[in-house]
Amino acid sequence: MSRIVLDTNVYVSAYGFGGKPARVLAAVISGEHALVTSPALLAEVADKLYAVLGFDDEHVSEVIRQVARIAEVVRPAVSIDLVADEPDNRVLECAVEGGADVIISGDHHLLDLVSYQGIRIVRVAEFLEAGSAD
Repeated sequence: MSRIVLDTNVYVSAYGFGGKPARVLAAVISGEHALVTSPALLAEVADKLYAVLGFDDEHVSEVIRQVARIAEVVRPAVSIDLVADEPDNRVLECAVEGGADVIISGDHHLLDLVSYQGIRIVRVAEFLEAGSAD
């Protein structure tokens, strides 16, 4: 079972449009993978659900509660300042603290790294095509 961290863009795509990002969440719900997140990532997801998808308070709260229920919520003890886009550093912090195997993202700042401290960084399609295996 892979331990995965989803970047905010994956949540937005899953909850707004379905498709492959929703398949990744379904695999977590079915127990194929363990999802790891953090309070900082949950806050960013909430912000993006409002700003990008126009969700109302009730819908945002419902999504955040669902993610918090299906994920292990970690509180990173170490700050990382590697990527120019600050929120991407929070993704790295969460992955390191949570012992993740994979970060799934559509963000070039993270994807350009390819990996960080042994944690692979891949697109949704790549994760699914690989059979989600390590």
